[in-house]
Amino acid sequence: MMNFVVKTIANAGALAVAVWLLDKITLTGDSTGKKIGTLMVVALLFGLVNFLVKPLVKLLSLPLLILTLGLFTLVVNALMLLLTSWLADKLDLSFHVEGFWTAVLGGLIISVVSWALHIVLPDGD
Repeated sequence: MMNFVVKTIANAGALAVAVWLLDKITLTGDSTGKKIGTLMVVALLFGLVNFLVKPLVKLLSLPLLILTLGLFTLVVNALMLLLTSWLADKLDLSFHVEGFWTAVLGGLIISVVSWALHIVLPDGD
């Protein structure tokens, strides 16, 4: 359970950095508390998408992953971020990613920041 909480906090932090760095990834809200709450729900949604959908997409795109020596993973990460944005819109959350190339850059930022936070934060093991 502690590992799940740490991963969710790391995802929320990584999403916050992407929102802060990129103008076309938006998180709106009336107050800071509402923004943090929305960010935590979006982080849970992002983790769920990465847990359920990403392995299937990676399996189906395995030839492209091999052909590009793994660089197609950037496209897969962007698609997962766009899917999260779409689901957040359907759930009436104030999180939006505008455009594919913004999602590629956002996915790269989220991957790097999440990796760094996973190193710093304890994982409960």
